[in-house]
Amino acid sequence: MYAIIETGGKQYKVAEGDVVFIEKLDAEAETEYVFDKVIAVGGDDGIKVGKPYVKGAAVKAKVLKNGKGKKIYVMTYKPKKNEKRKLGHRQPYTKVEIAAINA
Repeated sequence: MYAIIETGGKQYKVAEGDVVFIEKLDAEAETEYVFDKVIAVGGDDGIKVGKPYVKGAAVKAKVLKNGKGKKIYVMTYKPKKNEKRKLGHRQPYTKVEIAAINA
């Protein structure tokens, strides 16, 4: 069984036991989190698609940790103007493990 959930403005296809890196959630490590924005649920009997979400469906997950990704560098440059700028950015994430899918 799998589900397509929406969180942080993105959509993820998840199954039970998957470990997923998603946009940062307001949740502490080692706690339960429930995703209620389930777009679709699929299994052996077919797929159920919501309009926009499936009613009564939820995905339970365990928050493993919160952290930051690798640093990326952004460079801006204007030729002949002696103007350049280097910025660094580390995107925060939450690592979750999918525990159960309730359709």
